[in-house]
Amino acid sequence: MKMAALCNDFGDLVQIKKQLISVISLCKERGLLHSAKWASELAFSLEPLSKEDLPPAAPFTEDDAQDLDALTLAKSYFDLKEYDRAAYFLKGCCSQKAYFLYMYSRYLSGEKKKDDETVDSLGPLEKGQVRNEALRELRVELSKKHSAGELDSFTLYLYGVVLRKLDLLKEAVKVFVEAIHALPLHWGAWLELSNLVTNIEMLKSLSLPDCWIKDFFMAHMYTELQMIKEALQKYQNLIEAGFSKSTYIISQIAVAHHNFRDIDQALALFNELREQDPYRIDNMDTFSNLLYVRSMKPELSYLAHNLVEIDKYRVETCCVIGNYYSLRSQHEKAALYFQRALKLNPRCLGAWTLMGHEYMEMKNTSAAIQAYRHAIEVNKRDYRAWYGLGQTYEILKMPFYCLYYYRKAHQLRPSDSRMLVALGESYEKLSQQVEAKKCYWRAYSVGDVEKMALLKLAKLHEQLNESDDAAQCYMRYIQDIFSCGEQLEHAEVSTALRYMGQYYFKNKLYNEASICAQRCCDYNDAREEGKALLRQISQVRDQIETPSADLFAPLSNNNTPVRRVSPLNLISFTP
Repeated sequence: MKMAALCNDFGDLVQIKKQLISVISLCKERGLLHSAKWASELAFSLEPLSKEDLPPAAPFTEDDAQDLDALTLAKSYFDLKEYDRAAYFLKGCCSQKAYFLYMYSRYLSGEKKKDDETVDSLGPLEKGQVRNEALRELRVELSKKHSAGELDSFTLYLYGVVLRKLDLLKEAVKVFVEAIHALPLHWGAWLELSNLVTNIEMLKSLSLPDCWIKDFFMAHMYTELQMIKEALQKYQNLIEAGFSKSTYIISQIAVAHHNFRDIDQALALFNELREQDPYRIDNMDTFSNLLYVRSMKPELSYLAHNLVEIDKYRVETCCVIGNYYSLRSQHEKAALYFQRALKLNPRCLGAWTLMGHEYMEMKNTSAAIQAYRHAIEVNKRDYRAWYGLGQTYEILKMPFYCLYYYRKAHQLRPSDSRMLVALGESYEKLSQQVEAKKCYWRAYSVGDVEKMALLKLAKLHEQLNESDDAAQCYMRYIQDIFSCGEQLEHAEVSTALRYMGQYYFKNKLYNEASICAQRCCDYNDAREEGKALLRQISQVRDQIETPSADLFAPLSNNNTPVRRVSPLNLISFTP
């Protein structure tokens, strides 16, 4: 399938469907089942073709005819996972298809032996040096063929996988790009390349074919690089282009909303996905994360039971059950299921991270650190693992380590207030108050998820005796909490009111101080101090009373009491 035959826009959906049908056949013949599944799901979302529009069969060469019997026999063994047997009968075959299956059988045989040895001899947290022994031989043989220009698109893809497994990442990137140019419709090559792209600059530097499938890759990459708004725009464009029925796109949009912490929207999309594809297991571990965050125990229990009925030995099923036990605070059982997931797939990123969380709950910091490090080895872009390592070292009271890991997490999620607040706390522990102020203010500016940044900034100003600045921050904090209706639930409101009462009293603004003192009486931990302040105010209050201002009006209101004192100039603290 040559590039000339590929349309580079979405104007002709019939042509796209024909290309998908062709590549499904090519992938199935070579045992590339995940790529075939992806293309099949996408083709299913498009309108059926008429008999006349169906693509012709792939051309059949003399070498293909010569190897047909051996290839048919070997493929039957390959499908039954008898990889060594398949490779034995393909040795000496000449056709490109037979050569790929020969090399791929040898690669998978090595992987299977490695996984078996890992499961038998090592616990999931032990590092181990078990390697696929076939990799070096495969690299030598494929390298010679590559230099001679004798590799087709699928064998180039396999060569790239071998290089990645040997940690020759720069070479692997070049080979995957070459494989994509040779056959742009092979989704497996795009996915392998996506695992090696570490940042947006590297993504922009890649020379990729101008083909419609590139839009799917870019949307996937934007999601991976936490560029959620750009990813959602790409997926919206794909829906408008004619892929509105694609369950793949719905699942990716749901994952993007999950990464963006838009939990309600993500839950709605996953529920829609379950209605359209009730036996789907892909991405259900992400769905279970959302149910866990919302503490939706009955729904998570139903999902876990449902997936066990479908396939109890899938990685996603084990992760869902692990989340269910974690929500029930049965952390040992949860860790056991995450370990089971890792035995099924040692490169399962979510299982490593979630197991790290469970070990944290069990106060086993050394095991948590190992689990998070494994997660980073699988995917350096996983901000949750970096953040988890920061939290672990925080428990161990090692602030320099915390700072390093929180910085890494912040680089991956620059607009996540939780990373910024954690950074600020680390700077504060290291007595770098100016940097801490910047982090807290930045966290407030990007939209403080946990409503903690202003409070921490105010307390820092209070420690530094910057009373006007502290008062401004406390006032903003009180207004924010009251405006979102959490004033009775939030424990720290009393701290802010207590400070503001004392601040106004010192500045002889007795009416405002009185309002704060009265509000303090609504909270158990500040009631006595509120009453004491009211007694002080009654003793010193002047005979002439000034009109009381609306203390909790928006900041734009010129009557806000804060306007009477020197306002905090926060511009200098903005990074």
